[in-house]
Amino acid sequence: MKVFKDLVFKKHRSGLGVHAIEKFANGFELSVVAGEGLYSTPREDKDSPDDFSAFEIAVFETNGDWATKQFVPDHHDDVLGWQDRGQINALMLLIQSKNKK
Repeated sequence: MKVFKDLVFKKHRSGLGVHAIEKFANGFELSVVAGEGLYSTPREDKDSPDDFSAFEIAVFETNGDWATKQFVPDHHDDVLGWQDRGQINALMLLIQSKNKK
């Protein structure tokens, strides 16, 4: 099972912060971002995920549709802000445990 330490971060496409995308075998995709203007700690332009203690995340279907609420049904939005590594690990394990319809 993949966890946070397995994510490969690159410079965010905005040029401010970092971004990782993990595609799982069941078709779901997790986006993890941090940087200026994002729901992360800090909300600054940094070059490494090690510079952040919390991240903004979202889950997508294979076709690109939002899927975050399938995993966090009581959340009001398609993105989750200020998620620490432990929360992201738990979400990644939950995503991987779900069978695709």
